[in-house]
Amino acid sequence: MSSHSCGQVIIEALLSAHLIGASERALMPGVLPISPLVWPHLCTNSRQVVKMSATGIRKPGFESPAIKLPSHPTYDLKGVVKLALAEDAGDRGDVTCMATIPLDMEVEAHFLAKEDGIIAGIALAEMIFHEVDPSLKVEWSLKDGDHVHKGLQFGKVSGRAHSIVIAERVVLNFMQRMSGIATLTKAMADLAHPATILETRKTAPTLRLLDKWAVLIGGGKNHRMGLFDMVMIKDNHISAAGGIINAIRSVDEYLGQKNLQMEVEVETRTLEEVNEVLQYASQMKTSLTRIMLDNMVVPLPNGDVDVSMLKEAVQLINGRFETEASGNVTIETVHKIGQTGVTYISSDILYQFIAVNLAL
Repeated sequence: MSSHSCGQVIIEALLSAHLIGASERALMPGVLPISPLVWPHLCTNSRQVVKMSATGIRKPGFESPAIKLPSHPTYDLKGVVKLALAEDAGDRGDVTCMATIPLDMEVEAHFLAKEDGIIAGIALAEMIFHEVDPSLKVEWSLKDGDHVHKGLQFGKVSGRAHSIVIAERVVLNFMQRMSGIATLTKAMADLAHPATILETRKTAPTLRLLDKWAVLIGGGKNHRMGLFDMVMIKDNHISAAGGIINAIRSVDEYLGQKNLQMEVEVETRTLEEVNEVLQYASQMKTSLTRIMLDNMVVPLPNGDVDVSMLKEAVQLINGRFETEASGNVTIETVHKIGQTGVTYISSDILYQFIAVNLAL
């Protein structure tokens, strides 16, 4: 190709989740390798625009995100975006781009799905592109939470090549993570029905809101955002308080003294503890709203699970409180757990995904 002929710029995003089994996780504890970036030849004529056709593209700002970012009193999303960009740029910026691509070159780059999945991170991607260069034009044919199939072109960004290249890796890193979480959440949520899938606080540091946003996009529901928005009495609190009833009573007193109203959950590990909690609640006014049934799903040698204890606990509670199953939740077991009548199923498996294969 001559130096004056034009190529095409494509951002290809494999936006899918791979459901990781225990044996696979042992071999691949994290993320699959990402394919190398591939740049076709670009024209070197000044102000030359490299284009691809696009159909069904919605204009920028076509609608607000279908699923909004969860709220948090101190989280600075713009700060996280700036940190991610600064991490990539360092103290010199993109030296390769500055050396090889004319400053005034304009290009048009397209997002293309290479596998089926749930798309997530569209609203965030637009924010990142505009943080790098407000003149970039970003257009989408889908919204967060929509299903993509292999070969579907679902968006484009156009403007200065330098700006697009600076933004694209950060954009795709966020999108690959969020889409992986959303796709796995969708699979788990469908299997768990009529129970609702919850995530946990085992998120990547500084990415909690984005991880939890991806869960919402995939059809799950958020558990507590942090330590501040819900009381969650777990085994360490119970031990420190001198027993499960002492812990609940202390929480009731504290919330009353502070005039606070919020959800309260207590962890139970046996049917005896469930009965203790129910007896206390029948005799005392309590702020308790949910009972966690921890590790009441018992793994069997044949790979199946015994949910009889969980089912009995749900029947004992009989709708007086929300119930939450926790422990031994996998893609293989979640359907059986969901049929016990439990309200929620919480699992950190939603964050165990394989990232997307990306190329530019």
